[in-house]
Amino acid sequence: MNTTTLPANPPRRALSAGLWIAQILIAFFMLFGAYMKLAAPADEVAKMMVWATQYPTLKAFTGIVDLLGGLGILLPALTRIQPRLTVLAALGVIALQVLAFAFHASRGEWPATPFNVFLLVLAGFVYWGRSKAVPIAAR
Repeated sequence: MNTTTLPANPPRRALSAGLWIAQILIAFFMLFGAYMKLAAPADEVAKMMVWATQYPTLKAFTGIVDLLGGLGILLPALTRIQPRLTVLAALGVIALQVLAFAFHASRGEWPATPFNVFLLVLAGFVYWGRSKAVPIAAR
């Protein structure tokens, strides 16, 4: 007779793994965006974000927001220090993506909007998962 033990709750483990993947993806894209807006050469940024030269203050502001969102979506959950901040970071990413979608749509930059929707869906998943389905306990 086989006495190997299966994980106690495989669906919960799969959901948790999916949430970690979503958090890592959001962090990667947000931190890359922060780098592009705050540290990359202006000519390189202008190739990817036409609006950045027209609105340098908005570029800097959204770069800071991207940095905070990227760190906040991952670090509190990883360290288990104030993990509820991950849920708040997910809400912040949701708000940022809704505003970014509206901004790009108002300028007719429709090719940029699918990426906003992608991050919005990921952040919504993280918000739901970390607030309701698989919250992370604080230390």
